[in-house]
Amino acid sequence: MPKPVVLSGERMVLSTPVEADIDRIAELCADPAIARWTTVPAPYRRQHAVGFVTSVVPDGWASGRVCTWAIRTGGVLVGMVSIGDIHQHRGEIGFWLAPEARGLGVMSEAVRVVIDYGFAADGLGLRRMVWRALAGNAASAAVARRAGFHWDGVMPGGAEQRGQRFDEWRATLLPDDPRAPAGDWPDVTYVQAAL
Repeated sequence: MPKPVVLSGERMVLSTPVEADIDRIAELCADPAIARWTTVPAPYRRQHAVGFVTSVVPDGWASGRVCTWAIRTGGVLVGMVSIGDIHQHRGEIGFWLAPEARGLGVMSEAVRVVIDYGFAADGLGLRRMVWRALAGNAASAAVARRAGFHWDGVMPGGAEQRGQRFDEWRATLLPDDPRAPAGDWPDVTYVQAAL
């Protein structure tokens, strides 16, 4: 089982969220865009952040199934990135970002750092990484595309969010794929659907 590890990029540190982060997580997860595009509870309350920090994150690391990092810039928590559903040398990347940090390349950098760790022999040793998002989430698609993920397609009804089924976009990255924007994404993935 992997032990929690601190990763860093040029502009950020990625570390396990701690109890001191609970109020900030609760504040950020109340953002309508995070609620719209992720599976966080909505409305998001402080108790959800407590459970996330004290149970979900440590249990994920302990089981080896989910590795979660808080993204910190200048010491301030601005988002989360994780590799989840880890089994048989495969994992799924997921992420969300604070409104004030969007459009600055923060998430693209965090995702690159986590991908490197995920594929590294002294990291998770993955052989395949997948990205999934609710259809219409062009912001998430842009991050995955820049990281080199290759478009797999649309899975009708492939996503579940709060008891409802939605179409899902999917993409895949392999260890030897170039970490450069993949050119095989359809035009629809470049236009953000309305909240």
